[in-house]
Amino acid sequence: MVRYYNDDCTYRLPQKRLTAAWLKSVAEQEGYTLGDVNYIFCSAARLLEMNKEFLAHDYYTDIITFDYTEGNRISGDLFISLDTIQTNAEQFANNDYHRELHRVIIHGILHLCGINDKGPGEREIMEAEENKALALIGL
Repeated sequence: MVRYYNDDCTYRLPQKRLTAAWLKSVAEQEGYTLGDVNYIFCSAARLLEMNKEFLAHDYYTDIITFDYTEGNRISGDLFISLDTIQTNAEQFANNDYHRELHRVIIHGILHLCGINDKGPGEREIMEAEENKALALIGL
């Protein structure tokens, strides 16, 4: 089940059921089933605080994923900075806020499916998977 929450912001994701169906479809294409997945939308300040506390990173990020996956059933808490998404959407050519938000939403699911983006060649694999997923919903 996919749930959506707010922490230090008032954002409401439109088309929650459609988004949940999309997430389920992507997880299944990756060979996983969707368990309990919680999206928590928050401010950049809140996510920076979490990044320092839990990861010892002193920089802004767009998403932090806490993975509770067991076997092929993905579960986790995904904290998303709406401020950072806005900044990234403005900085990257041909990318609007809606597309950038959905890219980050699916990025977290792909992490739960075991796709990484820190090692050699991994970022390109992650980007290809993100683009494939975004194409499923016409973004």
